[in-house]
Amino acid sequence: MTQRKTLTELLHDLEQEMQRLGYTNGSMQFYRRRWQMLLKFAQEQGEVFYSERLGIDFIEKYFHIFEKDFDNTLVQAETQELRIIRVIGDFQLHNTILRRCSKHKEILTDPSLIAINSQFKSHCENKSYSKVTVDHYVKQSARFMDYLAAQHIIDYKTISLTLIHNYLKTLAGYTYKTVEQNMCSIRAFFRFLLEINMIQIDFAAKMPMIQARKQVRIPSVWTGAELKALIAAIDRGSPKGKRDYAIILLACCLGMRCTDIKNLKMKDFHWEDKKLVFIQSKTRVPLSLPITSEVGWAVIDYLKYGRPKIDSPYVFVRHMAPFEPLSEADHLHQLIKRYMELAHIPSSNKKRGMHSLRHTMASMLLENDTPLSVISDILGHIDPDSTAVYLKVDIKKLKECALDFMEDINHE
Repeated sequence: MTQRKTLTELLHDLEQEMQRLGYTNGSMQFYRRRWQMLLKFAQEQGEVFYSERLGIDFIEKYFHIFEKDFDNTLVQAETQELRIIRVIGDFQLHNTILRRCSKHKEILTDPSLIAINSQFKSHCENKSYSKVTVDHYVKQSARFMDYLAAQHIIDYKTISLTLIHNYLKTLAGYTYKTVEQNMCSIRAFFRFLLEINMIQIDFAAKMPMIQARKQVRIPSVWTGAELKALIAAIDRGSPKGKRDYAIILLACCLGMRCTDIKNLKMKDFHWEDKKLVFIQSKTRVPLSLPITSEVGWAVIDYLKYGRPKIDSPYVFVRHMAPFEPLSEADHLHQLIKRYMELAHIPSSNKKRGMHSLRHTMASMLLENDTPLSVISDILGHIDPDSTAVYLKVDIKKLKECALDFMEDINHE
């Protein structure tokens, strides 16, 4: 059993880890000042070890910000004070600084780890994974490698299931989807390590499964009135408005994924046949969609009167210099949020991003009695079961699926 560290020992080790991560001198000076205050406070309280209660009492005595924290009215400086005790608590529990709090862009700094991560990226690209998947795998595996470095793991052959489980505990509090993505990334990373003989145990096969169902949440959809208000808020007389209008129609009328819309090229539009043909970024499977009149004219209007005059094969580009294709990291959330504000559509707990427009199109098809197999083809799902999630938003269809209670009882 690991011996419990005193507060002094804990802060010493935490400082070493922060220096390893490359925290600036200014940040380190700030933390050291607060640590000295905390050590003095602990001494006054007769405490030798750190506890969550000690941290809360310390923050409350000196900064009086917990009421603001509950009301979500903290300013940045007050949030930084709370981070003092959160970092200590995370480090005491996991012996690492959880990256959800970090502002550092580069996760890995050690050249040997960067080389492994780069090799893993090439491995994923050779597997023909989509760029989004490669980015997820590379970034999330880098976080895992950084965790191993924090545990002083140099030889990957010493990795154990216990160590893996301890890392998974650091993901507590994230959504199911985020945890699932991380586990998929780490499994792929372990398969790669096994292939290049950096480990000798097939951890990918031994990792635990997530105890949750994938379809636990109802997809976020828009009402017809909301959708009309959103589209009406777009200034279709401006170049950017023409672009945004075409993008939103492609999502809500054709059900296209955000990444596929951003990746559209001129050659994908087969105007003579009124078809849009492209390779899906997620599945790498070709998909052919009909170009409806409304979508077609919106795209033509943008290309003729809105799009910057640049030589690029991509249809949609930025409207501020540099005039380049939309970034892979840009999920266009701000685009939707801006028009929601203009349309006075209240925000809710549901996510209202580009993907919700795709959900809305699928749900409307379902309401019009379109078979799930047809919706699956339109959405480009490889697994038809993926489309069944849209049953959750149609109460009528749910009732049709339900068994009669008395009939069920009579058959027992």
